[in-house]
Amino acid sequence: MSTDTTTAESRPLFTGLPSGIVPYVAIVGALTSTYVHLSMAPMLLQFDQTQAVLFVLAGVGFLAGIAVYLSKFWRREFYLVAIAFALAQIVAWVVMSGRVSDMAILSKGGEAVFAVAAAYLYLNDSPDASAAA
Repeated sequence: MSTDTTTAESRPLFTGLPSGIVPYVAIVGALTSTYVHLSMAPMLLQFDQTQAVLFVLAGVGFLAGIAVYLSKFWRREFYLVAIAFALAQIVAWVVMSGRVSDMAILSKGGEAVFAVAAAYLYLNDSPDASAAA
């Protein structure tokens, strides 16, 4: 076994809080969308169980993404997955002819902010630093 592998395996699961403002902007955007999706899921359950499940999955997806971002498992390429996930939420709302409401604006705004912040982080994250981590 190489010493690099042993060092990587011995790192703590939680890597600490990110530095700079942009990661926090991204996290707040993700949490905003999570709040909307998880708070609306119980209401939707009365009308459309499939959509309610999709709302829960979207909220849990953002929470899982934040957890991975703050862990030793994060890789630079995951920014692209995060951007695609957020944009898929916006596209799905448009394709499904989502109703414009305060909650929809809050959710889609959070997702747009998240996608832009993740794109910024992807473009400004050093590929070498991610590979070494």
